[in-house]
Amino acid sequence: MTTVTAKDGTPIAFERHGEGTPLILVDGAISYRAFNPLGPQLGDLLGASHTVYAYDRRGRGDSGDTAPYSVEREIEDLAALIAEAGGTAHVCGFSSGAVLALDAAAAGLPITRLALFEPPFVVDDSRPAVPDDYLERLDTFLAEGRRGEALELFFTTTADFPAEFVAGMKADSSWAALEAVAPTLGYDGRIMADTMTGRPLPRDRWSSVSVPTLVMYGGASESWLVNAARAISGLLPEAGLRDLPDQTHNVSAEALAPALAAFLAGGERA
Repeated sequence: MTTVTAKDGTPIAFERHGEGTPLILVDGAISYRAFNPLGPQLGDLLGASHTVYAYDRRGRGDSGDTAPYSVEREIEDLAALIAEAGGTAHVCGFSSGAVLALDAAAAGLPITRLALFEPPFVVDDSRPAVPDDYLERLDTFLAEGRRGEALELFFTTTADFPAEFVAGMKADSSWAALEAVAPTLGYDGRIMADTMTGRPLPRDRWSSVSVPTLVMYGGASESWLVNAARAISGLLPEAGLRDLPDQTHNVSAEALAPALAAFLAGGERA
C-alpha cells in the first residue's frame, strides 16, 4: 500500500496489481480495499497486460478525509491517481463509483476507456424512488453520531434492501466496520444527486463524455439495475451495453475480467 496526495492535500491510499496499461477501479458506497477483493483478483486475471489500481476513496480505509466535502474533490482524487499511473488510464467504476467515474470523464480527466458496472440509477417505477428528504435525514443522523441509523437508512432506501435483511446485517461482525465508513454515505448521496427519483436521467450532465464506454449489468440482477444500465448506455454516444450472465450487483472477478479484457483491448463494446 502507498499513497498519493490529492490537490487539497488529502492522502489517498492505493495498491497496484499486475503490470501494463493502467486500470483504476472506483468503488461504490461504503466499499474499500479491506472489504472489496476485486483489486487483487482482477490483478491476477488481467495483470499480464494491465496494472490494476485499487484505492480507498476519501474517508475510507487508509485514505484521509479533508473537509469540506465536494464531488469535485473526489474527481481530483481520481485525477491524482491517473497522474501517478502515468498521465492517462482506463477507469472502471462500480455502482455509485460508476457515476463518480462518469462525472470524472465529463470533467475532462484523461480517461482512455471507461467501464461502468451497474450505476444505481432509478429511472422508472420498477422500484421505489429514493425519498426527497433522504440526504437531509442522512446528514442529521451522521451529525448526531447515529451511524447505525444512517446505514439502515441507506440500505433500506438507496439499496432497497428489505428491513429484515438489514436486521440480519446488524447482527454480523462486519457491521462495526461499516459504521466506521458511514460518514461517506453522504458523499455517494451527493454523487447520485437526483438520479434515483424514478424519472429519466438528465441529458446534459454527461453530454461531454465521448470516451469509449462499456456499460455492464448482471444477468441475474434486479430489473431496476438493468433498466439503469440501458438508460445510461442510451445517453452516451460511444457506449455499448453488455450482460454478464448469472451475475448480480456483487459481480465476480471471473465474470468481469473477460469482458474488461476484450473492451480495454479495443474490442466491441456490445
